[in-house]
Amino acid sequence: MNKLKSGLSSVGQFFADFGHAVADGDIFVKLSLVWFGAGYLGRRQYIKAVIMTLFEVAIIAYSVLVGIPYISDFGTLGTVQQESVFNPVTMKNEFNDYDNSFTILLFSVVTLVIWAFTLYIWMYNVKNVYRLQKESEQGRHINNFREDLNEYINHKFYVTLLALPIAGVVLFTVVPLIVMIFVAFTNYDQNHMPPSALFDWVGISNFVKLFGGGLTDTFGYAFVRVLGWTLVWSFFATLTTYFGGILMSLLINGKDIRGKAVWRVLFMITIAVPQFVSLLLVRNFFADNGIMNTILSNIGLTGFLQDMGLISNSYIPFLTAPGWAHVMIIIINIWIGVPYQMLIANGVLMNIPSEQLESASIDGANSWQTFRNITMPYVFSVTGPALVTDFVKNINNFNVIYLLTSNFYTTTDQAMANSQAKETDLLVTWLFTLTQDYYNYKMAATIGIIIFIICALFTLIAFNRVVARTGEGDFAS
Repeated sequence: MNKLKSGLSSVGQFFADFGHAVADGDIFVKLSLVWFGAGYLGRRQYIKAVIMTLFEVAIIAYSVLVGIPYISDFGTLGTVQQESVFNPVTMKNEFNDYDNSFTILLFSVVTLVIWAFTLYIWMYNVKNVYRLQKESEQGRHINNFREDLNEYINHKFYVTLLALPIAGVVLFTVVPLIVMIFVAFTNYDQNHMPPSALFDWVGISNFVKLFGGGLTDTFGYAFVRVLGWTLVWSFFATLTTYFGGILMSLLINGKDIRGKAVWRVLFMITIAVPQFVSLLLVRNFFADNGIMNTILSNIGLTGFLQDMGLISNSYIPFLTAPGWAHVMIIIINIWIGVPYQMLIANGVLMNIPSEQLESASIDGANSWQTFRNITMPYVFSVTGPALVTDFVKNINNFNVIYLLTSNFYTTTDQAMANSQAKETDLLVTWLFTLTQDYYNYKMAATIGIIIFIICALFTLIAFNRVVARTGEGDFAS
């Protein structure tokens, strides 16, 4: 909360400084409101004046030639449908000059981002020119272009170094994110697929459908069940691997355990093998006609469970029936995730202050008391942030769910099937199915926004209420 207030204060100060510069600036500052390079020209910074003038000309040219034409169609996302028209001159069927809704949406977002960046540069430029004015009035030296360039190579090199990564984040993260948010408010699906068809704005109807607002739609029904399983999966997948890794590390590092290095190497093998190989192999092991069902049938366990009424088939549906599949996915994930957590815990446990362990031993504390009061608090103080990120990562853990159940698990719930969902789906795998198999981009974008909100809220709450209260400094004294 304090960081948020500080950020808002900085933004407010930025606008206040801009207003002060406009109000108190000289003629060159005021001209900079219209001509970006005027202020630098007035201070004899000719190269900066040329650079800022060329930047302004480029923005104006882009806006006139590209930005404004697309922005003008942003409200409708296009009105001219693609049609094949016979051209008597060429004697061929040719397409008309049609609109592409997605192109309009994409370039409109790019244009808005460019205009927002230009607005910031415009305001920053006015503030900078006003600073030069004050330096000139005070008789201070004003850097020439070479001196400014040298400063950005040395003293302000971090600005130069971060310019390209920030541009990449904006281009490959911010712009796609904004486009996805806008798609959630359209009817972009298989029936409205550019360029052969147009899509249009539909307001919040997709969110209404997702939360069960429609009488005939089943998305609300599927969403509740998929969201519930996503949260259950994330909770158990995080805690089982976290505590399992710690306990496994404690066991291997025990005084009576021999061949510690061998045990660590054996567990590291599961990390070295690519997940798609190990998960597909395990999926075949637990198939309805796989090796595990064959073994259990031969020893009579399958028949016993059938007599008890726990299964209705001649095999155990490890990964093909609700309940069974949910439990097996969590168990398999333990096998996948515990070795990784074990390595992290092993590094943390080796750094526990030895004097505290010796003091606990002298005071007569047993193993459980030492673990509860010293070992676990210390480990949590160090790995608390990782625990939060692991929960968020498991919400979006695509690999485990998809590789174990894709083209393997078939839902028998007609309402789920109508929404292209399965009982074993996470929100992220459901989103993937909607886009890749059914081209239902509108609902996929809507689900994507919900995933983002869930992850953001959990991260903010967890870091502020849990992680911020833990500190390794308590163990250093």
